[in-house]
Amino acid sequence: MEQSMNTAILMRLAAVQTMRSKRGFGVREERLKATETLRHSHLTSWRGRSGRRYVVGIHAPSEAEIADISDAVMLAVCRDPNGVATLIDVALSGPLMEHKARRRWMAAIREHGANEVHVHRLAQGEEERRAVVEDLRDSAICEGLACVKVMVGAA
Repeated sequence: MEQSMNTAILMRLAAVQTMRSKRGFGVREERLKATETLRHSHLTSWRGRSGRRYVVGIHAPSEAEIADISDAVMLAVCRDPNGVATLIDVALSGPLMEHKARRRWMAAIREHGANEVHVHRLAQGEEERRAVVEDLRDSAICEGLACVKVMVGAA
């Protein structure tokens, strides 16, 4: 009995490892189960390289939509017609973000195909927000823009 349980556990672990190797554990969007049945949800989540999940709000990539966002992590995202999200850039939005810096970032992400801005507001303090940015940075996105734009005023 115990041996068959051990065999079942080992088979399950092997299946999980195979699934992980096929799927990869890079940065990726993971829809929230609670919002899967909603047609137009304004929430989703991203899984970082560490495996941590970050819940984000979905906004249009316009200056008016993100004008008042501060103390947050912003993700520039391109969602294709099939609903697949690709991360384009990650930025910190600090309390002293300059209007010109925000406009430049918005223009750059739109130029690179962003059609959504995802905002993570749950990180407590600058250090935790920087850790989120590092976790969401994926070497694949570092080729397009400068990978991470720290958008704070005088630091």
